[in-house]
Amino acid sequence: MTRNQTPQASPKASLKQHCRQEAETASLAKRLAASIERFIGQERGVHFNISLEGDLGAGKTTFARHLIQSLGYGGKVKSPTYTLCEPYLLHSNQHAYTAHHFDLYRMRDPLEWQEAGFVEHFDVPGFCLIEWPEKAEGTLPAFDIQIQLTAGAEENDRTIAINALSEQGKKIVEVIQVDS
Repeated sequence: MTRNQTPQASPKASLKQHCRQEAETASLAKRLAASIERFIGQERGVHFNISLEGDLGAGKTTFARHLIQSLGYGGKVKSPTYTLCEPYLLHSNQHAYTAHHFDLYRMRDPLEWQEAGFVEHFDVPGFCLIEWPEKAEGTLPAFDIQIQLTAGAEENDRTIAINALSEQGKKIVEVIQVDS
């Protein structure tokens, strides 16, 4: 768990899956995307935040790429390692929303993301997906969902835990649990 958030939702609003191949990672990201689409379709104008946590090479960017593409983005999903943020315009139920994918790995100061003007992205319809949130040392808004990735012994082997940290997050994670 990051220092930005204390769990508020039921511990039952969580899911853990061992993925031995990238296809299994893609499948889990697709299930999360379907749940996000359902939630965004029901809650027009909503915004939520997702933390992506794990060691270097655990698959955070891979998971983010599969999630954003599963939400209908047809272009290349780039790693925001050097830009800090890549926005992706998406559509659900005939309205637009944005996924802002952040990678804070290269930040040297916890307030750097705010100084870059990214705070405004945390209010627009859609969601922010943040890799390396611990680099912001508690300056980020609260998270609704926490995704923890742990690399296994093989190249695409990883364990992925998805945890709800808010009531909004709980609604999204519960749909994944039902669809499992």
